[in-house]
Amino acid sequence: MAPTSALFGASPDVARRILDDIEAQFRLSKDDLVRITTQFLEDFALGLSEYNHPMAMIPTFVTGVPNGSETGTFLALDLGGTNLRVCEVELLGNHEFVLRQQKYKVSEALKTGEATTLFDYLADSVDAFLTEFASAVPSSPTTEQPNPFASPSLTELSPEPAVPLGLTFSFPVEQTALNKGKILTWTKGFAAKNAVGHDVVQLLQDAFNRKHLHVRCVALVNDTVGALLSRAYTSGGCLLGNIFGTGTNGAYVERVENIKKLGDSPARQNGGYMIVNTEWGAFNNTRTVLPTTPFDNKVDRESINPRLQAYEKFISGMYLGEITRNILLSLIDAAPKPLLFNGRSSQQLNAHYGLDTAIMSEVEEAWETGRVPIVPVTVPDWQSAHFTDVDKLSPDDIARLERIRGIIIQRLGLDPADVSIRDAAIVRWASSLVANRAARLSGCAVAAVLVQTGRAKLGGGFATDEEKLIVGVDGSLIQHYPNFNARLRESLRELVGEEVEKKVDIGLAKDGSGVGAALCALQAIKQGH
Repeated sequence: MAPTSALFGASPDVARRILDDIEAQFRLSKDDLVRITTQFLEDFALGLSEYNHPMAMIPTFVTGVPNGSETGTFLALDLGGTNLRVCEVELLGNHEFVLRQQKYKVSEALKTGEATTLFDYLADSVDAFLTEFASAVPSSPTTEQPNPFASPSLTELSPEPAVPLGLTFSFPVEQTALNKGKILTWTKGFAAKNAVGHDVVQLLQDAFNRKHLHVRCVALVNDTVGALLSRAYTSGGCLLGNIFGTGTNGAYVERVENIKKLGDSPARQNGGYMIVNTEWGAFNNTRTVLPTTPFDNKVDRESINPRLQAYEKFISGMYLGEITRNILLSLIDAAPKPLLFNGRSSQQLNAHYGLDTAIMSEVEEAWETGRVPIVPVTVPDWQSAHFTDVDKLSPDDIARLERIRGIIIQRLGLDPADVSIRDAAIVRWASSLVANRAARLSGCAVAAVLVQTGRAKLGGGFATDEEKLIVGVDGSLIQHYPNFNARLRESLRELVGEEVEKKVDIGLAKDGSGVGAALCALQAIKQGH
């Protein structure tokens, strides 16, 4: 850890030096950001030219994005955990859509039973949805006996066309076409038998056929790709979709000629563009450029996947609270004199993942309440003194720290007698330190895509004549964490220059795994599937 012991007692000066040492480990200079982004670009090139690299750069076989003028009704099936979701998305053709959806529980027996039983349940859920909720989609055939003397109806002469469905399947899959993907392994408590090694689209289609449903699975979708498609429909285009939430990932539109690992396949010969799923959570697993600290190393060592998903562990909501918890514990344990909470902890704070990122968000929200949004032209008053000098703060800032003190006592189960205003200031500082680094690192990924696609130059000084560079985002951090977006943009500005950064239109991608999957079904139909 950072040195948190002092031989001759923790005087205020020594305490301050310890905190400043920790802060220095989390600071990212412009040079650091450029070095990280350069590595991103090298890893992009490697992943595009060869298979089996951590930055997987998976070809999705989606060769276009919607522009918002498309119409039609499409289904989506989203399987990723305890619940599965069935959606009907009606595209209105004016960048707007109507979404109807229903969730269905997946029991433990289904998760671990025969694959056919699981996929029959998925088909039954789609059938139940069509029967009960859907507006425009035919359900399974009626059981009513036909009249043998009636004339053949129009529908019998031209059978109802099958409704296209996009499947969001949040498990590892080796995708070989837009509507083909072999299940590599189960995760998240699923272990259905006789599924691994089989084509997930075929397993689902077979179940639809057994149930005589007029539904055709035409696309296998990743939720990040879905985020890109969803933002493209509502905005008229999109070059990058990314998730900054519990986890992180990005998908962007790449020239097919750059995807060298496709070799001489028909997809490559057709040229044009294709969406690539980067799987950038695994960027720099070797940690050669990521700014690792002892607090990060502890998170990694105790995680279920040590040495993997390195970038994700620096920037995603699942891990930020744990990094912050590690900082706070090191200050509680400082010797010979503790630097936080009188050296006392709590059950929550002692528990692995006991400090949720949502608590950090609450703390930062309380600190920012009533402040002018950050556009740092001058140093704010509260930053001109050291953050531990609470006596020099304004009455408004003292009131904010009182609110933060209340949050700490309530959320972390600490004794009020052990939580001072200065302690509240330290928790605010630690939360801000970790989240600020996460947002700045997130900016590196966005900058790398802008450079990769020829929209920017690292260091600035170049911009295309495009009016807007549309980016779709989803995830709790980017949506709800105070100033995450502003901090990300600050990093982006340092990397590609203000002219490009101002053109970047970052907007919410609505429901990548639902609406996005339905839009992928639309793309599949456009591509002749």
